[in-house]
Amino acid sequence: MPHDIQPRLATARRSTNLSGTIRVPGDKSISHRALMFGGLAAGETRITGLLEGEDVLNTGKAMQAMGAKIEKIGAEWIIRGIGNGALLAPEAPLDFGNAGTGSRLTMGLVGVYDFESTFIGDASLSKRPMGRILDPLRRMGVQVKSSEGDRLPVTLHGPETASPITYRVPMASAQVKSAVLLAGLNAPGITTVIEPVMTRDHTEKMLAGFGADLSVETDRDGVRTIRLQGQGRLSGQIIDVPGDPSSTAFSLVAALIVPGSDITIRNVLMNPTRTGLILTLQEMGGDIEVLDRRLAGGEDVADLRVHSSALKGVTVPAERAPSMIDEYPVLAVAAAFAEGTTIMLGLEELRVKESDRLSAVAEGLALNGVDCTEGEASLTVCGRPDGKGLGNAAGGAVKTHLDHRIAMSFLVMGLASEHPVAVDDSTMIATSFPEFFDLMAGLGANMEVEGRIAQ
Repeated sequence: MPHDIQPRLATARRSTNLSGTIRVPGDKSISHRALMFGGLAAGETRITGLLEGEDVLNTGKAMQAMGAKIEKIGAEWIIRGIGNGALLAPEAPLDFGNAGTGSRLTMGLVGVYDFESTFIGDASLSKRPMGRILDPLRRMGVQVKSSEGDRLPVTLHGPETASPITYRVPMASAQVKSAVLLAGLNAPGITTVIEPVMTRDHTEKMLAGFGADLSVETDRDGVRTIRLQGQGRLSGQIIDVPGDPSSTAFSLVAALIVPGSDITIRNVLMNPTRTGLILTLQEMGGDIEVLDRRLAGGEDVADLRVHSSALKGVTVPAERAPSMIDEYPVLAVAAAFAEGTTIMLGLEELRVKESDRLSAVAEGLALNGVDCTEGEASLTVCGRPDGKGLGNAAGGAVKTHLDHRIAMSFLVMGLASEHPVAVDDSTMIATSFPEFFDLMAGLGANMEVEGRIAQ
């Protein structure tokens, strides 16, 4: 998304009887990795179902800047990779826009090369901490120049030969785990990552699929040890990207809270590290039927049929957070329409997302009449099942802080609230889900995007 684009107000109003069959865009995490690994592998990689949001496309541009050939022919993306260890020095800064995943994983991938690379992003990404990625890279011999607090812009220069490390991930973060493994691809010997709490495992699965020499062991306490042999050959693959669970979440919650709804969502990724929201909504009484479970490209996928449901408050345990970390904003919206109280624990990671998502969600809920309490790493929401009094009759808009998931979550809230719900900007939705408004309108959702408004 261009950094100077003008914001656009969007408003959602009470709707009924959402219906239809949809297929959400490809999974964002897998799409980023498909472009990266395809660009790094020898030979040709062909990708269908790629999420064509700005975040993912910025990752593709970065790989092109380092030598990969990427083109779209029809519905298929074709990548001619440059080969592991053969990336070229980018001639200009790599601009990742709003993409936290793309920037952090690419820092790991290219940081250990013996040349200079500079990473920049938009105002939101420039506020996000990068130290969790930069610290292990420093241990591998990478020279780092960054803005105060290890924030963008960041310039990296790798050593003549990177040092493999053993790294225990200090927080539940698939991005940190993945960045260290990607750095290990260009280091001699074995790079080891110890993961005390399992996070999404797409990097391990996909690297193995591309031919990396990688092993994963899990001990009796659930601690995972991942070992990667560096400087191996990666070979091009054929990839069909399944539907993104995080994008699925918006139509899923909308169907649960909007009266009379009955929708089917096709080809949803059901990797166990990504299904925490579905489990939680089922515990709340959500009528979510999982149909036609199957394997596609080594990943579990299924179709979901969702009916409007009477939800009840639950306590969501902290250990579930890694499997649904991006879905808490829209879960909080579902909780606003549930009977009783929903308590969400273990949310500290939300404070370092595209925005401080925990505060942004709490402020948005309060603006729209929801009784909620924000803790240091928790959120408590007292629901109103009929939506009575929810929304903002005066037209007050939720501050999105350039965060696409805040924008989409509160637009979903407006579909079941007594009064409209507005968000101060919807332009950044294109970073992850450019089809959002068309898809929701096709189901019968009452949403509109107004003309440009002053900053």
